[in-house]
Amino acid sequence: MGRKRRQTLGNAFVLDCSLTVAWFFEDETDRYAQAVEDSLPTVRAIVPSLWPLEVANALLAGERRKRATEAKVTTFLGLLTALPISVDDQTASRAWPASLHLARTHRLSVYDAAYLELAIRRGLPLATLDATLAAAANAAGVAASAAG
Repeated sequence: MGRKRRQTLGNAFVLDCSLTVAWFFEDETDRYAQAVEDSLPTVRAIVPSLWPLEVANALLAGERRKRATEAKVTTFLGLLTALPISVDDQTASRAWPASLHLARTHRLSVYDAAYLELAIRRGLPLATLDATLAAAANAAGVAASAAG
């Protein structure tokens, strides 16, 4: 990966799927992703309610492409469950008014906008490897990693 603008995660941050999946697929990880993972014993991650579905879908796609085995996916999901990751309970109620608006404004998918909405609402930095999402977050005044 290219250079990244480092952010301070503070006591909590919003974790996106791209970064989570990088922990699993060894060819996708980098120093920033590893640093975020290493921070989790002392820092809490918050995710929108769509995060478990996105992560599961990415891992299943990896299985289908023979990049992972079912056993490896099961082990990884067990490790994720043990981390201090909280699922936000307001994602659905914010989807139409706030996330849709952010998606339009920043040319994001509504899925990516859900991460941005959560970061804005909670006043937290966003940990992502997605360059488009990082740029949108920075434009919205949210601290985010800058990909590539």
